[in-house]
Order: sequence, then C-alpha cells, then structure tokens
Amino acid sequence: SFPIARKLFRFAKRARKNWLARHQNTFNFWIHMLGIPIAVAGIPLLFVEDWYWGVGAIVVGYALQWVGHRVEGNEVGELILIKRLLGLPVVAIAPQYDTPRPS
Repeated sequence: SFPIARKLFRFAKRARKNWLARHQNTFNFWIHMLGIPIAVAGIPLLFVEDWYWGVGAIVVGYALQWVGHRVEGNEVGELILIKRLLGLPVVAIAPQYDTPRPS
C-alpha cells in the first residue's frame, strides 16, 4: 500500500549494507563516525561564521575519512565515483575483506 516507502526502505537497506562493507576496519568505521559530522557541520558554518571555520570543518572531516580509508586499504567514495565514470579500476572494498562473488 506504500510502494514509494518500500522502495526507499530497500534503497536505504542496500546503501547501509554497501557502506558497512566498505568500512569493516574498526578504526575506519569510528573515524568516519567522527569525520562525517564534522564535515556536515562545516556546511552551515559557512553561512553563520567566518568562511574559514566552515571550510576548515569540511577539510578536517574529509581528511579524517581519507585517513580511515588509507588504513582500511580502499578508496574514498567520491574518488570511486569519478574513477568509475572514467572507466578506471577501483578498490571499493579492501582486499582483506572482499569475499569472492559466485559466478
């Protein structure tokens, strides 16, 4: 009776599963729990404080996430998107956590 809600729920479930697959290293997971809110907080800071506070928060938040991905051994999501659009190979899930897909 709620087809749009069901589609949104399936999308959210799939997105969460994919996100968790890309953040299996404990350090990477928790550094994202710190970095994501800092980066998101930078957006309103651009409008309510001096611009450099907002830019600084965005840069620090993304830098923390980048460090987490370097530790885990995979690439950050934005880089994956760009590389896929250009047809380049990507490392979405770190090799030590990647499970072979059935043929």
